[in-house]
Amino acid sequence: MLQKVLENLKIASLNEMQLATIEASKKSNDIILLSPTGSGKTLGFLLPILNNLDKSKEGIQALVIVPSRELAIQIEQVFKQMQTGFKVNCAYGGHSTKTEKNSLGEAPAVLIGTPGRLAFHIRNKNINTATIHTLVLDEFDKALEFGFQEDMSFIIYHLKNLKNRMLTSATQMKSIPEFAGLKEPVELNFLSKTPVKAEGLKLKVIQSDAKDKIDALFSLICQLGNTATLVFCNHRDAVDRISALLLEKGLYHGTFHGKMEQEDRERALIKFRNGTNQILVTTDLASRGLDIPEIQNVIHFQLPHTEDVFIHRNGRTARMNAKGTSYLLLGPEEFVPSFIKDTPPKEKLSSANKIPENTPWSTLYIAAGKKDKINKMDIVGMLLQKGKLGKDELGLIEVLDFSSYAAVKRDKIDQMLRLVKEEKIKGRKIKMEVSK
Repeated sequence: MLQKVLENLKIASLNEMQLATIEASKKSNDIILLSPTGSGKTLGFLLPILNNLDKSKEGIQALVIVPSRELAIQIEQVFKQMQTGFKVNCAYGGHSTKTEKNSLGEAPAVLIGTPGRLAFHIRNKNINTATIHTLVLDEFDKALEFGFQEDMSFIIYHLKNLKNRMLTSATQMKSIPEFAGLKEPVELNFLSKTPVKAEGLKLKVIQSDAKDKIDALFSLICQLGNTATLVFCNHRDAVDRISALLLEKGLYHGTFHGKMEQEDRERALIKFRNGTNQILVTTDLASRGLDIPEIQNVIHFQLPHTEDVFIHRNGRTARMNAKGTSYLLLGPEEFVPSFIKDTPPKEKLSSANKIPENTPWSTLYIAAGKKDKINKMDIVGMLLQKGKLGKDELGLIEVLDFSSYAAVKRDKIDQMLRLVKEEKIKGRKIKMEVSK
């Protein structure tokens, strides 16, 4: 089964952390897994879950609690790609509770969800907790940081028949709250194997004469050109302020933070993944647990408060064997954080700011998704045959519950929309437009 799963995931072999987690799960009921962002923790706990699932049993067998909607969706996608034959479902805020209740009517073997939404379903008796024997608290440190203690405690209190518990974290925690219920857990610590500066990662300093630093950021983005770049801020209002100023200068980009509507957050990540936007301005919400592509640059517009945050932000680039650059943007009264031992070299900014050209991709919005029985092949068939697109003019397609998005070459999308204006998918006329 393991070999088949790896083939389905297109993975040649497991890493040291994943192998250690599988072995530990055979010997211990409770595990604490400490491993950095981007190290493959998702597979590290999904494989032990799979080993504990029983096809002859009905009901939810494993529950995975995560701190964010995006992480829940990502884990669900990975489990589906494993093609195990077991049903998996997702439950998270911003999603239709009615849709989730209907899906839970035929209970999945694995349920993944955020604390608030899972607590809602338990209170409303949409979930039978009696059959759940395995619990994973993924990114537990982040969940505590977000203030989910009460909901998590409520959920775990209702799991009376737990046999296996796993807690994962990307940081070393001083103590584990009692409500987690861990008893003599085995701790697997892979944090020390990750230095502040990963191999393949260059650190550079950009010195700004102005306290605001927005002009320096604009010049740096112009200098980097059309390369995938994450701009990190400490606060949501900083993201919105920077976004407004970049738009004034004609620099197209996406934004991502916790106060945005779920639909807007999903769309921002989709456009970043499919190449429509090469710049994403974000809070630390995007520093871990998100399915975003390999990126070339990380810009710390506001300095991280701790070494852990710095590592997580930088973990979005220079992953595996890739290379990347992390820029520290310093104002007149700011200094390189003390946890960076060797002072990075300074990079000068050019005074000639040339705004990067638009990417070659645009995003098509389709007002139908999985719940409307629409799949990727339906979309591919219509856009290639009726929309007259070449295969190289159609990029990444993502199908959500009630909507879908497709990357289409920017110079072809208007013509394609005219051609498919009166077309139907699965016998239905469906709204399609350029995603805003």
